[in-house]
Amino acid sequence: MKDTQILDLYWARDERAIAETQESYGRYCYSIAFRILEDREDADECTNDTWLRAWNAIPPGRPGRLALFLGTITRNLSLDRWKGRHTMKRGGGEMVLALDELAECVPGRNHTEEAVEAAELERLLNVFLHTLPERECNVFLRRYWYVEEYGVIADRYGLKLNTVKTILHRIRRKLKDYLEKEGITL
Repeated sequence: MKDTQILDLYWARDERAIAETQESYGRYCYSIAFRILEDREDADECTNDTWLRAWNAIPPGRPGRLALFLGTITRNLSLDRWKGRHTMKRGGGEMVLALDELAECVPGRNHTEEAVEAAELERLLNVFLHTLPERECNVFLRRYWYVEEYGVIADRYGLKLNTVKTILHRIRRKLKDYLEKEGITL
């Protein structure tokens, strides 16, 4: 079923919308949740919670890109669950590594709230990502949005492991410079 048809079901408050969303985007949302949580039950719960959040958000909202809308909900739910399960002292896995890598170029939550609203930071990140060549942008998103391991990214794009690490290091350095130039202090 096409996204517009699924959205029409939500607007009609037809419960088939959830089944159609599960059919079309279940694996996509589950994969996002599982990469973050590394736990099948938690990933299933976050995926199911995504359908509830979508049901409550549509209407009044009507997302332009359903996949992005659902992926964002799943990611946010998964990050919240991950934060609830881990402290920085006890954390492990790819999520901690990915967050640590970004910490050197993106300000922390408290600094962000003091320096600029979260929406402005998001806008700047989007502008920055659009300046990157497609492959570099995809590598960055695979690491920091989908939380994929370096080896998985290398295999996906036919790169060497060290090449992926170098690309990400250079992008983080460029991002840091860009944000500082835009007045975001770290």
